[in-house]
Order: sequence, then structure tokens, then C-alpha cells
Amino acid sequence: MAIRNIREVGDSVLTKVSKEIKVADRKLMVLIDDMLDTMYEASGVGLAAPQVGVLKRLVVIDVSEEGDEPIILINPVILETDGEQTGDEGCLSVPGKIGTVTRPNYVKVKALNENMEEFIIEGTELLARALCHEIDHLDGLLYVDKTIGELRNTFTTEEVQ
Repeated sequence: MAIRNIREVGDSVLTKVSKEIKVADRKLMVLIDDMLDTMYEASGVGLAAPQVGVLKRLVVIDVSEEGDEPIILINPVILETDGEQTGDEGCLSVPGKIGTVTRPNYVKVKALNENMEEFIIEGTELLARALCHEIDHLDGLLYVDKTIGELRNTFTTEEVQ
């Protein structure tokens, strides 16, 4: 297990579409562990493989209470959305900035777990936002592409040019 470098906005890997994962091998398990370590080290709630320079359809999310297991999503696909929420969003690949983004308030996602078993996950509010945000990364999209208005510094309320 290792902390990987998080790619930042401007890195071309963040704008590319990730490839489907076909097999859960040892390399994938190491990647999952490394991504979890990296996400926790950076105090994030989600991380997609492209953010650590790997163009694979893999996401890790942890918006849970202490002691709950993190969510591992291999080849996630959004099946259904409903409602709307607008709020501030940040990203480990866009350090020091936040922006206002409108996302669905409910999301239903189909994915594979680390054993390549299909499952369905449903989320509302923060989990719905995290699912949409991280799955966007797999398609080369950043939240800054969806921001309403200007990005702001996380340490002030002043708008950033």
C-alpha cells in the first residue's frame, strides 16, 4: 500500500475516457488499496483512478460514519437519477478551490465489486454527489466543467478569476 501522486487540473490524463476493467488481478487489488490510502491521506471522500494517473474505470468513495466500509466501484454505470441539489463541490485534483455545482439528489448505480460481482448502490445527497463526481472523472470530466459561476478559494469567500 502506497500513497500515489494526485494528478491536478491541466494534466491531460484527467480529460481522457477510462477503459473498462475486465479482470480483478493482483495489480487491481494494489491499485484499490493505494487509492484508498491516497484518498484518506488527502482527506478526500472519493477518488477515481484517473486522478492517480490510471485510465481504468475504478472509483473509491467513503462518505460513511467511522467504521463503515468504503465503497469500491469497478466499471460503474449510472442507471437512474432523480431530483436536484445545488451546492459547493471541491476535488482533490483542483486543490484549494470550490465551485457551485448542480447534481441529482438521488442516484442509482450498477457496478462490480473487487470480486467482480455485480451490485446496485443507491445514494442521496452527499453520496449521490460523490457518485456523480467520481464517475464523471472516468469520462474525462471535472466538476469545474459544470460549475455555476466562478471558482472560489477554499479559504475565502472571494471569487477567483
